[in-house]
Amino acid sequence: MDVTGPADAASFARGPWLAQVDAVLLDLDGTLVDTLGDFALALARTLAELDLPAMPREEIALRVGKGSEHLLQSVLLWACTRAGHADAAARAQALYTRAHLRYQHHYGLVNGSHAVLYPGVQEGLAGLRRAGLRLVCLTNKPHAHALALLRAKGLDGAFETVFGGDSFARKKPDPLPLLQACAWLGTVPARTLMVGDSRNDAQAARAAGCPVVLVTWGYNHGQPVREVDADGYMDSFAEMGVG
Repeated sequence: MDVTGPADAASFARGPWLAQVDAVLLDLDGTLVDTLGDFALALARTLAELDLPAMPREEIALRVGKGSEHLLQSVLLWACTRAGHADAAARAQALYTRAHLRYQHHYGLVNGSHAVLYPGVQEGLAGLRRAGLRLVCLTNKPHAHALALLRAKGLDGAFETVFGGDSFARKKPDPLPLLQACAWLGTVPARTLMVGDSRNDAQAARAAGCPVVLVTWGYNHGQPVREVDADGYMDSFAEMGVG
């Protein structure tokens, strides 16, 4: 499959490429659901218990995408630095185990309560299913939290299966999750489309040999998503609704 791709995702979805795709792997946070409100609340409660300052939402958005461990480590380092600890890195490391337990607790309580579906998600997923494409949710979010979020947002029946950040030995941007998802589906990577919101998704797809489309409304660590090497970009999830 030629992965040089069209200029935008709308032409990808409605053009001849569709006949060359058997399945779609979809990221969750920043792609299907805006979960920044959940992250902000759970992190604020966790940091308060540790006597550390809360992080602004715009700073949290820069750190989303590589899994909860990376997010928490980055937030702790920022908060310890902001609090004036002489050795912020050492302090953040010392607090990590306790912080991780408390963060998972708080996130479990708020998961989905301050998150919203992006416009066109349900219509886009329905269109892909009508087109006969198999759908898998492939996220770096812990599997249990991913399932709970999908249920809370009425998307639990949209996918054949869900793989989380703890489903495999490595997370995106490593290609392993995509390759394992393709193996589960029984599809070849070149016929399995990855849809995500960041360079993590694109790097994983490129390394796995999957075509990739990026949405323009997600997080992507604060960088313009159109600067990331991808086969297409879409400004509305409804653009993936076909048939």
